[in-house]
Order: sequence, then structure tokens, then C-alpha cells
Amino acid sequence: MYKKIDKEIKKRLERVVGESLICDPEKMYDYMGDELADASLKKTPEVVVQPKNTKEIADVLKLTNEENIPVTPRGGGTGLCGGCVPLYGGIVLSLEKMNRVLEIDRNNMLAVVEAGVTLGNFYTEVEKAGLFFPPHPGEEGAQLGGLISTNASGARAVKYGGIRNYIKGLEVVLPQGETVTMGGKYMKSSTGYSLLNLIIGSEGTLGVITKAIISLLPKSPVMYTLIVPYDSLDDAITTVPEIRKKVLPLAVEFIENDVIPPTENLLNKNWPCKGNAYLMIIVDGTSEEEVLGVSESIASICIKHNVRSLDDIAFADTKEKQQNILDIRSNIYSALKRGTIEILDITVPPARIVEYMAKVHEISAKYDIWLPTYGHAADGNVHTHLMKVGTKDGKLDEKETNSWEDKYPLARRELHEEAKKLGGIVSGEHGIGLSKMEYLPVFVESTQIELMKGIKKLFDPNNILNPGKIFGRGSIY
Repeated sequence: MYKKIDKEIKKRLERVVGESLICDPEKMYDYMGDELADASLKKTPEVVVQPKNTKEIADVLKLTNEENIPVTPRGGGTGLCGGCVPLYGGIVLSLEKMNRVLEIDRNNMLAVVEAGVTLGNFYTEVEKAGLFFPPHPGEEGAQLGGLISTNASGARAVKYGGIRNYIKGLEVVLPQGETVTMGGKYMKSSTGYSLLNLIIGSEGTLGVITKAIISLLPKSPVMYTLIVPYDSLDDAITTVPEIRKKVLPLAVEFIENDVIPPTENLLNKNWPCKGNAYLMIIVDGTSEEEVLGVSESIASICIKHNVRSLDDIAFADTKEKQQNILDIRSNIYSALKRGTIEILDITVPPARIVEYMAKVHEISAKYDIWLPTYGHAADGNVHTHLMKVGTKDGKLDEKETNSWEDKYPLARRELHEEAKKLGGIVSGEHGIGLSKMEYLPVFVESTQIELMKGIKKLFDPNNILNPGKIFGRGSIY
């Protein structure tokens, strides 16, 4: 199907990228996949290239399109769906050397960045300018190009939206090697089809993002975090619509208690209160009075939904207290990673999370497997871990669950069936990649999928760019 990379192709690639060509199998090990736990889905590329600029990427793609060699774009490798697995070998094109913040335009509230800038470094530069980039997907080692390619969002989406809302322009290299600039430093456009929004969320299948123009906001000077403990997860989740009717917090997360002890043990930090389930609510604003007033309003709503007293609610009003809480919430995945088979990204209407969680508990009991779950309560995005171990004394059990290999696909199927029944979708922020391909036709009607395939064929007639993702391993041509 695809041409193998021979010595002559390697010489031509070396003329383009110089020493940024990797052929050593040991050095290519880290480029076999992402954070998806399934080792069977990791593949070794034939070579890795690390271009330093857009022209080098364009020259690589011209060559590969002519020679029919598959190319897998790669950001930070922090994805959870196998989106950067080089399924057919070929070339992994890593953006890691294109890592400059080119401009922070304070007058227009915009940043211009290369695609390989990490989220953590971007936050640092934006904060130096006294500005704010709202999306927080959690993993700060992720690169901006990868985040844009999956339309990532995170906990703050309920108030500020996902990354799509902040992308005003992109520089993209198409599979044939042409470079296209989409959008710009303007705030709105009604000028033809929005190709910009087509590239966002396309998972590296239509073009390679090389630069982005990103909208920024003023930074809210005051922020509080509330941890609200509940005896019942149902009480916690049914509180959320009542909160949203009154105020719009920065974030509203739900967390079941079973994930807290392993994360505390991992970090050697303590969660600020005790309960069977929690809401983590973050409030931001321009003054202490404003934020305190909103926090008190939220607390009074929680009291009406079976929180015992105000004394049970933990108020974090300093950066140190807030960081301690955020560290624990952000590292739940890391604490569970060793025993995780797969983490789901199902999104349901927010008011139906209670029904989805009832099914999670039912399936957990039915198959005798641990399904720790947490998520973004205000936007319905729920992360269920399918585990091959349980917990013991606040740590992951060393002993694997009996017959987990047989139970895993059955539980996985039933969870997705429930999400479909509740009017949900297979992925809210992680993308489809490899691991969720089989569920795309379950949740998306065939006419839409055929339109998507037609767009892919138009952009990439030779199917060289991230082939085998989204639609399946077989050819769509």
C-alpha cells in the first residue's frame, strides 16, 4: 500500500531536516504512540523527523506525497486515544523543535505561537503579560498544535469554552506540501466557508498545523476554590443545574472518593475534607467581594442539597491551598495509570450524568471490576477508567482482577450503549484516534461520516497524512 523508506529517501529527508532525522530504533521508542495504555496499538516508525520551521515541513510533505509514504504528525504524545501512533510505519513528524512563542500582542489580546509550544510554557508567557488563556486540558506537557488538533478543552470549558473558541488563525501545511494561512488577527469573519474550524479537531488527518493565532482574555485577579463533600454522588450532581441557574463558575468537577486516596498517596498531599463524593467548584472574578459573594451563594445552594453544614465545605482562598487541590485533581489519571486499560471520554447532557453514573455502578457490580469515574459536571464530560486492578488500603492492588480481559470489552460496550441512549457522544475532548473508531458510526449518522470522508479525500487524495485514524484501519478511498 505505502512505499517503504529506503536509503535514498533517508538521504533526501536528511537534506531537508539535517541532523533532525532519527533512524535509531532505540531513539524512536518514545515515538511509537501516546498515553493510550494498550501496548498492542503502539507501532515503530521507520524514521522520525523533527523539522525546525514551516518550509522543512512543506518539503517533507512534498517528498512523502510524491513517494506515497505515510506521515504521522506528533505533538507532545500526551493523547489518550492513539492519535499519534504511526499505524503504517513511515515517518513520525514531531513538532517539538517548533516551540517558540513568537508574539504576545497585548493591544489585540492575541498570541502568535509555533505548534510545538507546550501548554505549560504558554501559560507562563501569557501570565507574564498579565493575560489569561482559559482552556486547561490538564496535561501541561501537551503541545498547542496537538491540543488544537483534538479541540481539547478541560475543566474551564463550562464558563469559557474549549480551545476552538480561542483559535483565530492557523498556518497549515497540506499533504501536498502547500502552505495555507487561515484566519488572522481579526475578531470575526463572515467570508466563505470556515476552513479554520475544519482543521481544528481534525486530528492531523487534513494538514499539519505549524503556527496559531490565539485569543487571550484579561486575567481575573481573584479566584476561590470550593470542595463540597456529599454522602451521595446523586446529591452532588443534582446540585449542579441549580448552581448554573444562579451563577456561572469557572469550573465544576465531580469526583468520587475512591480516586482520592491513591492520588493522595502518589503526591503525599491531603484532600481538604471527607465525603463519599465531591464537587470541586472554582469561582473567579474581579474583586474579593464579588468572588466571596458568589462562593457564599453556591454554598447556600449546596446546603439545600444535603450538605450538612457550611463547616463541611472547604474554602481555598489562597494560591497554596488552591494549588494543593488542583494538583490532586490533575493527577488522578497519573495515580490510576498503572492499572488503567482505557480512559473513556463520553459526554452526555449534564442533567443526565446521574443516570450515566448509575449505569457505571451497575456495570461495575455486574462484572466485578473497578470503574473509577470523575469529570466535568457542568458540561457532561465524564471520564470512566476501565481498570484491570482494584484498590487496597488506598493504593492500587498489585493483583489483577480475575478475567479482566474478558470483562473489559463487555463493560466498554455497555457504557457506550448507555451514553448513546442518554443522547451523548463518544468523545468530548480527547478525539477519536484509534481507540474510539469503532464507536464513531454508533454515535454519528452515516451521512455525516461520508461527508467527513469526502473532506479527507479532497485534502489528502493519497491518504498519506495520519492514515487509519478516525474512520478505521481500512482504506476509505
